[in-house]
Amino acid sequence: MGAAFAQSGHVVTGQVVDKSGQEPIPGVTILEKGTSNGAVTDMDGNYSINVNSENATLIFTFLQMTTMEIVVGGRTTLNVEMEENVDELDEFVVIGYQTVRKKDLTGATAVVGTENTRAVTANSIGESLQGLAPGVTVRNPGGPGQDAQVEIRGVASFINANPLYVIDGMIADANVTINPNDVESIQILKDASAAAIYGSRAANGVIIVTTKQGREGPARVSATAKFGIQQLPRGYDMMNSTQFAETQRRQFLNSGLTPPTSVTDNFDPNINTNWYDESTRLGNVQDYNVSISGGSQSSTYLISGSYFKNSGELIGNDFERAALRINSRTTKGRVTFGENIVLTNSVRNSPGMGNPFYDAYVNLPIIPVQNSRYITSSNPDGWGIGTPDAVTYANNPVALNAINSYRQEFAKIVGNAFLDVEIANWLTYRFNAGLETSFDHNQRLRRAGEWHFNQPAAPTNVIEDRSRYSSILLEHTLNFQKEIGRHNINGVVGYSEQHTNRNVLLGSRTDLQSFGGRYMETIGSATGEPFADGYIPVDFSIAGYLGRVNYTFDDKYLLTFTGRYDSDSRFGADQRSRFFPSIAAGWRISDEAFFASNFVTDLKLRGSYGELGIVTVGSWDHIGFLNMNPRAIFGPDQSPYVGATQARLANPDLGWERRISQNYGFDASFLDGRISLSAEYYNSLSQDVLVNLPVAFYLGNLGGEPAVNAASIRNRGLEIEAAYRKLGGAFNWDISANLTTINNRVEDVGNLGEGINYIQTGITRTQIGRSIGEWYVLKTDGIFQSQEEVNNHRGPDGQLIQPHARPGDVRFLDINGDGQINQEDRTFVGSPWPTLQAGSQFNASYGRFTLNLQLMGVFGYSVMNGVRREIDSYQNTNFRSDISPWTPENTNTSDPRLGISVGDPGLIDNARLESDRWLEDASYVRLRNVELGYRLAPQVSERWGIQNARVFVSGQNLLTFTRYSGPDPDVVGNGILERGFDMGNWPANKIFSVGFQCEF
Repeated sequence: MGAAFAQSGHVVTGQVVDKSGQEPIPGVTILEKGTSNGAVTDMDGNYSINVNSENATLIFTFLQMTTMEIVVGGRTTLNVEMEENVDELDEFVVIGYQTVRKKDLTGATAVVGTENTRAVTANSIGESLQGLAPGVTVRNPGGPGQDAQVEIRGVASFINANPLYVIDGMIADANVTINPNDVESIQILKDASAAAIYGSRAANGVIIVTTKQGREGPARVSATAKFGIQQLPRGYDMMNSTQFAETQRRQFLNSGLTPPTSVTDNFDPNINTNWYDESTRLGNVQDYNVSISGGSQSSTYLISGSYFKNSGELIGNDFERAALRINSRTTKGRVTFGENIVLTNSVRNSPGMGNPFYDAYVNLPIIPVQNSRYITSSNPDGWGIGTPDAVTYANNPVALNAINSYRQEFAKIVGNAFLDVEIANWLTYRFNAGLETSFDHNQRLRRAGEWHFNQPAAPTNVIEDRSRYSSILLEHTLNFQKEIGRHNINGVVGYSEQHTNRNVLLGSRTDLQSFGGRYMETIGSATGEPFADGYIPVDFSIAGYLGRVNYTFDDKYLLTFTGRYDSDSRFGADQRSRFFPSIAAGWRISDEAFFASNFVTDLKLRGSYGELGIVTVGSWDHIGFLNMNPRAIFGPDQSPYVGATQARLANPDLGWERRISQNYGFDASFLDGRISLSAEYYNSLSQDVLVNLPVAFYLGNLGGEPAVNAASIRNRGLEIEAAYRKLGGAFNWDISANLTTINNRVEDVGNLGEGINYIQTGITRTQIGRSIGEWYVLKTDGIFQSQEEVNNHRGPDGQLIQPHARPGDVRFLDINGDGQINQEDRTFVGSPWPTLQAGSQFNASYGRFTLNLQLMGVFGYSVMNGVRREIDSYQNTNFRSDISPWTPENTNTSDPRLGISVGDPGLIDNARLESDRWLEDASYVRLRNVELGYRLAPQVSERWGIQNARVFVSGQNLLTFTRYSGPDPDVVGNGILERGFDMGNWPANKIFSVGFQCEF
């Protein structure tokens, strides 16, 4: 029997179940040791494998279970009971140049489960993180191909809040060109102890992304297809043309004026334009992924391809991405080498200008999209743009899209190649070479036509630019780990350098004669003179020495030293180099003799202190610029002379913005690791923050206020994360929740002038002692209900505070008590920064069914509703259908009286004075995602020649509970200093998806 067995092989069959509940385990990998021969259990836990020897050893591996090795011993049936291994779930985490046990961490990190990120439909990795980790704020990215804004533990700069991304060891940009479905794990480094290894670029936190790798075993093909329908959330219900005409007639009559002919003699009820419907559509998203992976004990590989397309809800907006990834790893003795490379090609189309959501609400319903009466030489297609008696300040969003095209193409390569040499069993050398390079091509086309009333004539034109971006990373590191008795020391030391370069060439032509399907045909028809130019190139290098030492005594006392010495060419010689250190300590109190508990499995206290940096300057910002183009006329002969002006002052003292971070927390687990709990208190002070400071006129500077390292910002708060896992049996589930408080405070803004301790940006003020960009406007106190109330609203000297007001006008508070309403009465009325944010995730499986549920909430912040400010101002806009203007018979309303502001200062104040009338509480709770899946029975999937087939349906952003009147309370705004200003924010859309997943 043995001879026959060896010659022909033998089939071994069996079933794999979990020991505790005796439930079958699908997806277990069975590998014949020493070979690439393997199999995978089906949905009922059954397997079949043809082994080469009666003495073959089978290796059974499965996530969350203890790996088992069993000798066949001539058996033909081998049933296996696998035990769960909760400690193995997240035992090791990547923290930068090193992988360590999670239980030994002394810094603040968050591990994001990819089972949650893959369940959502997202343009980018950042977008997929929303609500999944404490201390991480993700702002709605908007339309197709737009990047999400990610902030870790608040905002530490007035300019740049973006974290550093490290993808498979390459410091690169993880924007929409990277496929989120390629990701295997995500670690977020939040404090100085965790992030100081990245030194001068880590002040905003670090996100480490590890992509999927091949695993030992036979070749396995995985494929996923998803199709979804996108729908915009509810917007404002605007008036139709009949309602608008009646309201505008009433508006003029209330002011004793004759209504315009556009709503009287020339009113056409057949023109009833719903601008929102005309400029939006039902969007869709397609996401397809396929991969093949496998390998032996010495070599593994993974090759994946993907295609993603998002046709947005706004006409003319879409994004598509195709990607190919190749990851491999080979070990020969003490040498391991491999690579992780992704090639992507992305295309994004949009009008490239305007704000269609704003225009769709503001534009008048009595104006048609197109009409022959609008045809002129400059508007040959007759786009509806208003008339002198039907004035609108909005764009025609349909015309804007038809006339303007903006096409962006990105061809990108991101990857790294590495070589590991095991010098000794405790010492390993690694060489890592990384590359990020992209070839970008942008094309703008302006066709003939007008999209705005009284639009200045402009020639047709085409603008095209091409850019090349390249970033090369070279690193040498030594990793060491030594255990002597109860002492354990491990760490990493190394050298890293990265050079980045970007060049752009731009060209344009005007007066186009034809508009073919290709840009080159269009350019060739132009009669205007060609123009070519280039931007100032980006060119800089960063080099640094790095190190981390982790010391553990008796598995109870933990100490970590981390530091990086960086030099950056973007600074002057005296500011170019700096050391960024950190220290952290931990105490596993649960291992002490005096601590005995059957309930508490592990309890660790920890704390850290350190310094991080961030660069917010360009390649040449420390150098002065001269403008050599000025011309001047001098002398009796009035001859022209060439001159020079100071375009920018030199500032060789420009340096890093620094973030000094403190963190104190604990990690605990209970009931043999089934329950986990972590809590953190963080307090960070950002110093040397760049701020523009005024300079004396006699310096001759014409380049604006120079940037100086002079401001300070403090962020502090609490983070709590808890999880429970129930494994084994027919019903497996886990639930996790996170909560974050963030308190942002400006400590210094530099020397802005005598008595000035703030930065004013539009309707926000950034002032010492308050958070960044708080709303600073007039404060209202309802509506005057009678002339008596107007007369009683007086200043300290008895004068009328609002002498032009009438009943039905907005009452403004005289904050400074001078008896009048002006800019001096502005005050702080709210903050755009949430005080509390939370998230929760629930995953469950029962039989063949799986469920993923994600909730998130953001609380304690306010949004300035700029769209409502426009449509409720009665100033040449459409009206909300539910508007209820004040009248003597309708006093229980928040809408002031209706009228025309010409000659009526009271109405002008109602409409134009920036006030808290437009400020709204934007707190919300959202059902972020729900996905229900079903694994097909083996007899069904095997009929198609596949294994582990699964179908699923999902809904994203299905429910949002909020008091905010706009479409979406998750508002990005205009930069850091004007966060939360809603001027037509692209709302988070609802996505209804169906998908299919299989392996074979």
